[in-house]
Amino acid sequence: MAALPFARSALARSPMGLARGPVQPTWSSLIEHYRYPEWFRDAKLGLWAHWGPQSVPEQGDWYGRFMYMQGHPMYEHHLKTYGHPSDFGMKDIQHLWTANRWDPEALVARYKKVGAKYFVALACHHDNLDCYDSRYHAWNSTRVGPRRDVVGTWEKAAREAGLKFGVSNHVAHSWHWYQPAYGYDPTGPKKGVRYDAHRLTMADGRGQWWDGLDPQELYTGPFAPMPDGIDTVDAMNRWHDQHDGQWIETPPAGVRGERFVTNWLLRQTDLIDRYRPDFCYFDDYGLPFGPVGLQAAADYYNRSIEWHGKIDVVLTGKQLKPHERFGIVQDVERGFTDHLWDEPWQTDTCIGDWFYNVARLNDKSYKTAEDVIQRLADVVSKNGNLLLSVPQPGSGIIDSEEERILDDMAGWIAINGEAIFGSRPWRTYGEGPTVLTPGMQNEGGMKPFTPQDVRFTTNKGALYVLFLGWPTGASAVKALGRQHWRGGAIERVTLLGGGPVAHRHAAEALHLDIPRRVDGRFVPVVKIEGQGIA
Repeated sequence: MAALPFARSALARSPMGLARGPVQPTWSSLIEHYRYPEWFRDAKLGLWAHWGPQSVPEQGDWYGRFMYMQGHPMYEHHLKTYGHPSDFGMKDIQHLWTANRWDPEALVARYKKVGAKYFVALACHHDNLDCYDSRYHAWNSTRVGPRRDVVGTWEKAAREAGLKFGVSNHVAHSWHWYQPAYGYDPTGPKKGVRYDAHRLTMADGRGQWWDGLDPQELYTGPFAPMPDGIDTVDAMNRWHDQHDGQWIETPPAGVRGERFVTNWLLRQTDLIDRYRPDFCYFDDYGLPFGPVGLQAAADYYNRSIEWHGKIDVVLTGKQLKPHERFGIVQDVERGFTDHLWDEPWQTDTCIGDWFYNVARLNDKSYKTAEDVIQRLADVVSKNGNLLLSVPQPGSGIIDSEEERILDDMAGWIAINGEAIFGSRPWRTYGEGPTVLTPGMQNEGGMKPFTPQDVRFTTNKGALYVLFLGWPTGASAVKALGRQHWRGGAIERVTLLGGGPVAHRHAAEALHLDIPRRVDGRFVPVVKIEGQGIA
């Protein structure tokens, strides 16, 4: 890749440099040296503050792109609320991100009560604002919006609470994601008038709140500006779909493209060097920018060796090739697997939209605590972790419905946490009629779990049976029937948070009499003990 020598040169000139160590920027080297940390295997649950300026309008995901696409509901909201995007752009939304009610210590304490063992802060999204004290990017939260080091504040709160700390980096896609900001309305009274990204330079900021900042640095530059002459919304949408709407990991072309990739690598290594995260989430298929992404991974692992004497960190990517899953950790966004994995993995999901959407509160469409715990049980039984996002509005305070969901989760964890934390998969993940389709971003089409859907985990010699729906009457767990049983004698069967469970161990199934559901309870867990059970 042409950008790699350029990137190496820039890193060599930087005051930070590139961490030296045994890990080289190749997949073979990553795979040779990487081992999944035990803390991650034990953790099972992480909470994620997927929070930034796109939370300000309270309209959901990708506001910074869709506000520049005429006909989209976010464009219409922007026009009505803030004005035309030729005058009031995403840079101005970033200015409105005040975080005036943000209490990171209280939120982290609540997340710890829910059971989270690691906490992840969004460091930079596609809107290209670094939410930290960035050495290599002037558009950062110490100069824009809250005017404070958001990631650094989260880190302090998380570490003081005893949680592992992580960051998420989504900015590799900003160069194509932001291109609608260089477009225009294809119809209407401002037809053909280019949006703010097209016309603004640093000189235009004199005397403005953004004095000294270059909008072209924020909006990344016109890599694929919409051409003149498009005169319908449908034609505009087709053009964007074909030219800047594809999810790609390749760099933009030309010298400006090389500079963008180099800047990405400098910002990424600065982020790692500055906050020493235990976990780093890449919003990328594989690693971004080919060998440059490999360089970032090797840098992270070598730094971990400096800090801990070993690689004790987690780096995630999506849609990995089979061999790549042994060099970094696979993340499955809003999706499922239908089998037990040999290697640890993670799924990430959100109780609502990634960025705060007030409609979720108003129409009561958040995931329930039961939904989340069902997902947690399913993922953990298959050797995975769940990273859960709880969206925050721009002010930083979560809403009352989100608080209730977290409180309900905390109640379940207080009773049943031993079946999750520090557990390992059993020889099969579970059984039941609900078929999950493997893949990403498909959770919206899943059918509800039933009381016949069960999942298994083991911990400290005990076997746990997690019922994803509450049974009515006797339940038969076929995988535990004597004809399949390879464990020892069952000595005790108890309902966590309850008492002994009447049972009968037959050839075809283990029959369990689960007590009637108590209001507010969900996902009952039966603990099976005995010599050689697990």
